[in-house]
Amino acid sequence: MNVCDVMTIRVATVDMDDRLTVVKQILDCATFRHILVIEDDQLQGVISDRDLLRCLSPFLGTDAESVRDKTTLNKRAHQIMTRSPITINPDLSIHAALIIMLDNKIGCLPVLENGVVKGIFTWHDGVRALLDYSLPLNK
Repeated sequence: MNVCDVMTIRVATVDMDDRLTVVKQILDCATFRHILVIEDDQLQGVISDRDLLRCLSPFLGTDAESVRDKTTLNKRAHQIMTRSPITINPDLSIHAALIIMLDNKIGCLPVLENGVVKGIFTWHDGVRALLDYSLPLNK
């Protein structure tokens, strides 16, 4: 079975210059944990929820919040994204994709075909594929 059979095709994207307020808003309302950063229809990077948490003040939204804490939301996507992320082809096997993720300690792989984003493959997609297609059902 290949990545194209289980990848997520509805991908959240932001522009390089979008503020982290936009990124935070998307991740706060979503069930996914990765956003692709696009410029001129080309993948430039990936932002994970952990990337966002690392750069935001822990005092945001608390009684201790200051103006300085709020300014962390004014950073731009390109300032915190992982640049030149590892990408894969939709025809790669799920097994090979999971090995790449394990070897590189990453949580997702953007799926590109001829430089065009076709989807994203995450741990969730890989585990779902293993459970749906590899294990017998014990009902």
